[in-house]
Amino acid sequence: MAEEYVRLGLTIGQYDPDFVDAYYGPDSLKPKQEPLKDFPKDSLLASVNSLMNDIKLVAGSAQVDSNRIRANWMYNQLIAFGRRIRIYSGEYRSFDEEARELFGLTAPEYTEDFFDTQLNQLDSLLPGKGDINARFQKLADQFVIPKDKIDTVMRVAIAEARKRTLAHYKLPSTESFKLEEVTDKPWSGYNWYKGKYQSLVQINTDNKIFIDRAIDVGSHESYPGHHVYNTLLEKNLYHDKGWVEVSLYPLFSPQSFIAEGSANYGIEVAFPGKDKVNFTKSVLLPMAGLDTAGIDLYFKALAIKGKLNYARNEAARALINGNMSESKTKAYLKKYCLMNNETAEKSISFIKKYRSYVINYNYGQDLVKRYVEKNGGNTPEKRWDIFGHLLSNEITPQELLN
Repeated sequence: MAEEYVRLGLTIGQYDPDFVDAYYGPDSLKPKQEPLKDFPKDSLLASVNSLMNDIKLVAGSAQVDSNRIRANWMYNQLIAFGRRIRIYSGEYRSFDEEARELFGLTAPEYTEDFFDTQLNQLDSLLPGKGDINARFQKLADQFVIPKDKIDTVMRVAIAEARKRTLAHYKLPSTESFKLEEVTDKPWSGYNWYKGKYQSLVQINTDNKIFIDRAIDVGSHESYPGHHVYNTLLEKNLYHDKGWVEVSLYPLFSPQSFIAEGSANYGIEVAFPGKDKVNFTKSVLLPMAGLDTAGIDLYFKALAIKGKLNYARNEAARALINGNMSESKTKAYLKKYCLMNNETAEKSISFIKKYRSYVINYNYGQDLVKRYVEKNGGNTPEKRWDIFGHLLSNEITPQELLN
């Protein structure tokens, strides 16, 4: 059944170029036939439903815990297969319905009153008077990494994150990554996992890259984020246990809720408390040739801005549901997410391409944090232990709520 699951996912990927994010399983499971001229929606959905029925029987009757875990995990992934097939065919549902089928959960809604409260806090914190976004951008613009320093600063930030991760996790000796700068992408960073513990990490330099993003994007894509997550799954489940289903990573699936949520929360695990501010101040800013004056205020503003992240969900929900035009969405993102023009436009292009995927970053992060701390992750060491368990096992988003 696991092999059939992989074959089915790879077949969908023959048509939908965004479906398969990574595959490092055997070549024997790759499709033998060339894709058909027309997308075989009905036959693919029939295959998904047939496999779901078979797997459901195993999930309900399995005598071995690992079989039940695997069956439940694949069943939830297959729900997403079905929804993505329909989306690719132009058959859409509401933002929340889509999110539930693709990623297993629906993100909470927040009103403008909630976001206005955070903006009022920023208003009292930021120097000067008038437009809050303009004042925030003025502060942030002091900390833009010069283009000729981006590669160096990113590598140093990732090296620090790697050192901190290796102090807690034993990764395969052959693991490594390549870093490259790209342009004309809807995202700020991306990890292309190649298998055999290798990743290609791409950093998008279309827009300004602020100093805090060196740790955030670098850590999210590498250590202890996506690179570590994929490496641990490949090592612990695929190679050590032979669980072939994890060799396929379908982007639009509950697995991405875990992947993105853990990658965002992993920044806090690797740089707890004031570590991020201190490392930025003592190492990254001097390396970028930037002044440290105002950096404490900037990070205080970023902490408040972080509470505005759910505004991006509301913008996506309204845009996808047809309740807000692109121009109004852009204005909303600028007001409530404190984005500049470039970032707001890039965010809209991301939403149009990836749709309800946006919930994985903020709601995913919050539920991963809740899961780790609820299970005893109240000290740095224990936090690493529980976080490592999350990265090394087939865990569904629903389990984060338990």
